[in-house]
Amino acid sequence: MATNQPYNVLFLCTGNSARSIIAEAILNHAAIGQGRFKAWSAGSHPSGIVNPFALELLERNHLPTEGLRSKDWAEFSQPGAPALDFVFTVCDNAAKEVCPVWPGQPMTAHWGVPDPAVVEGSDAAKRKAFFQTWNYLYNRISLFANLPLAKLDKLTLLAHLREIGTAKPAEAA
Repeated sequence: MATNQPYNVLFLCTGNSARSIIAEAILNHAAIGQGRFKAWSAGSHPSGIVNPFALELLERNHLPTEGLRSKDWAEFSQPGAPALDFVFTVCDNAAKEVCPVWPGQPMTAHWGVPDPAVVEGSDAAKRKAFFQTWNYLYNRISLFANLPLAKLDKLTLLAHLREIGTAKPAEAA
């Protein structure tokens, strides 16, 4: 899977308001992507807004939030859409839905993460849930970004992608 161009990655979730948005920002702007990837996010039933706790979390981690928006996954199946190399579902509902045909015949994997947007209670409880989501996604995206993509055959790469979907964040010391 060698390429001189950045790999195009789409993160999917149902509402595209939190998990997939966080994943998009991590891969595009954290040091782990190192310009080798271009990430987007989308939803099967987008909420139309980005969760304020997701924006707060990204800003706290010094990642830009400008341009992040909740969008329909149909945008990425239209003529002129970028040819995708990878598509990752980050919620269980989106993983069960019938997805559009993606340009580029991307490799796909499910990286389900609990939805922090459904947590009820205090703002502190909500921030904790968003931080846990960040930890899961940052860990998985770090593992993905460090794979020797150009050296792996498709079956081996697919096995790695699926294994990453079960990775838990490192325990705090």
